[in-house]
Amino acid sequence: MITATYNLFIRVYSFAIKLASLWNPKAKKWTEGRKKFFERLKYSLNNLPNDNGGSVIWMHCASLGEFEQGRPVIEKLKAQHATARIFITFFSPSGYEIRKDYAGADLVCYLPLDTAANARRFIQHIKPTLVLWIRYELWLHYLKELRKANIPLLLLSATVYRSNSFYRPFRKKLYQYFSHLFVQDQPSLTQLEKEGLAGNATLAGDTRFDRVIKIAESFQPIPEVEAFCNSHKVVVAGSTWMEDEEVLIHYTRVNPLMRFIIAPHEVDSENIKNVQKEFPNSILFSAWRSQYQTENPANKAADEGSIVNTLIIDNIGMLSRLYHYADVTYVGGGFGDTGLHNILEAAVYGKPVFFGPVFHRNYEAEKMIEAGGAFSIENALELEKELNNLMNDNNVLKKSGESARAFIYSNAGATQRILDYIYKKRLLTN
Repeated sequence: MITATYNLFIRVYSFAIKLASLWNPKAKKWTEGRKKFFERLKYSLNNLPNDNGGSVIWMHCASLGEFEQGRPVIEKLKAQHATARIFITFFSPSGYEIRKDYAGADLVCYLPLDTAANARRFIQHIKPTLVLWIRYELWLHYLKELRKANIPLLLLSATVYRSNSFYRPFRKKLYQYFSHLFVQDQPSLTQLEKEGLAGNATLAGDTRFDRVIKIAESFQPIPEVEAFCNSHKVVVAGSTWMEDEEVLIHYTRVNPLMRFIIAPHEVDSENIKNVQKEFPNSILFSAWRSQYQTENPANKAADEGSIVNTLIIDNIGMLSRLYHYADVTYVGGGFGDTGLHNILEAAVYGKPVFFGPVFHRNYEAEKMIEAGGAFSIENALELEKELNNLMNDNNVLKKSGESARAFIYSNAGATQRILDYIYKKRLLTN
């Protein structure tokens, strides 16, 4: 009954996304990326360097955020097993398009739609030794084929929440296919215990902590951004949506001597134009960089009377480094259904983090608020009040930032716990 219902869902989903591809760019990339998939996969595999007899490690991620969670594990494994081949698949175009040229992998591609035939063909082609799925990827036919082939499969940094009675049987069935579950927080482990699944689970923590620590400790400066900040107080707002930008607008206008860096979640030309309209005293990073490189940096004009105080980032890939330049940070997604984005990237630099009120499924947000390193706000007036409290008292600002950093470092170690399990169980032994 569960399999029949699932197959119906997959057929409906496939039809819906193909229909949406007629007008939705992301849906179009999703469908285009899977056309003639197995022909292209076979070509890619045939053109890989000769196999030296190493293992094949397959990591599957929904999108970019999940890739970053799995990345510390995959890079550690590659460092220990130089001959191993690394295959990475994505479900979403937003992850694939950004990481399709990731140098740490031998192959990066989409995951074909989860049908019995696709799952069987894909696994027969790549012949994985060990499979790592990240957080909440649960595809029934792939799970069945991996179990049938007796290939070890781990779920990393999983989060498990209470669910309605309709979905719970599906989840329990799917989780039982995994060799082991590594959950990132105590509520997830408690929920598994209630559902009788904790015997095959470990509270390992979240590998994102290890990832952001590595990024911060290997920080590379961005001279253009440093020139823009130019000894001013700085607020960096990352992964923002319209609702987040609306609560920031007033504060940028009443604090012309401060510097603001806005990195929208969507950087398509239309959204960037909209953000420019929201922040009239702004300049795009691309324009700023051009001026900087021609030895006519815009910060000189700003300090001599210009009202430009906001830098809008119109590219992808810089955000984790931008937080380094902040006195206070703001992370988007907390005002809508998209969910709060990664607050760890900001906190690791010892910066207080602000976000909207919708964070009920974000364990680290709750804990960081308790530690004093993060603040949830409801509206623009509340944001202004809390920002002023920090900006006007360096001791309070420093203490909050130190609390944020301490929270990050106290939660490191998930990567090593997972690796210890892999080596103890000899999962990479052919």
